[in-house]
Amino acid sequence: MTAPRQVLPGRCYLLTRRCLLRMFLLRPDKETNEIFEYCLAESAQRFNIDLLAWTTVSNHYHAMIYDQHGVYPAFTEHLNKMLARCLNRRWGRWENLWSAEQMCVTYLPTPDAILEKLVYILANPVADHLVDRIVDWPGVTSLPDMDGRERICERPKRFFREEGPMPKRVALRVAPPPCLGDESWAEWNARVRTAVETAERNAREERLERGKRIVGRKEVLRLSAFDSPESFAPRRNLRPCVACRDAERRVLELVALKEFRRAYRDARNSFAAGDHGVEFPAGTYRLRVWGARCAPVSVAA
Repeated sequence: MTAPRQVLPGRCYLLTRRCLLRMFLLRPDKETNEIFEYCLAESAQRFNIDLLAWTTVSNHYHAMIYDQHGVYPAFTEHLNKMLARCLNRRWGRWENLWSAEQMCVTYLPTPDAILEKLVYILANPVADHLVDRIVDWPGVTSLPDMDGRERICERPKRFFREEGPMPKRVALRVAPPPCLGDESWAEWNARVRTAVETAERNAREERLERGKRIVGRKEVLRLSAFDSPESFAPRRNLRPCVACRDAERRVLELVALKEFRRAYRDARNSFAAGDHGVEFPAGTYRLRVWGARCAPVSVAA
């Protein structure tokens, strides 16, 4: 059994979902990109999730969200379900699209953590030496949309019924992060773009030092969706619940998470013993959805 999730409103998260057996089932092309963008936009609209950044690589995607209402599990469940159905239809397959391992969801408690992981998301194709610059990446990336412009995504035709309940078009936009403070969004975006350019330069210097070449846009587009990398994939790595370089804040967050899990375990044991009036700690998600009594939560400012 996996550890219980603490789902509180007003938090930013880094999301990572990987394809089955590292297959290139998200390999970029026009149709795959349109499917991802439509499903992402529709899911965010359905659950009132703010999208801060996103990138698809051939066998996984990253996204950063601001979950104002504490509903990210419903959002990710719907998003991954719709992507799996659409892409399975697109590739003519029936089995699992996503890896059997649980989706990685990492809480970002500070502005510095949000900025660092946002740049990590946007620069991912460059850091993996797939292309030299982000503008060369043929997959989905939110970098061109950092100014908040709204793009309309048409409903893909391959999977959805013409007169079905899914909207024919949805708006996809980048939302400003909740941590701006006195900084304007334009200043924030300038910092992000500068950091991405630095990541591009660092990756370029690394290749020069190691005598390594980029994979290249043409090679990425040439690959079969049913291929997978030949490189070794480390197993059983850490799956961080919190990402924060501020050691003091990270310790505080981990202690709070440990206390939540202790309180949840005690409440669950009491519930299983027949005390159905026991109160679960704030942040309990699934049992709250099912009607269990839970401590109230407050929306973060």
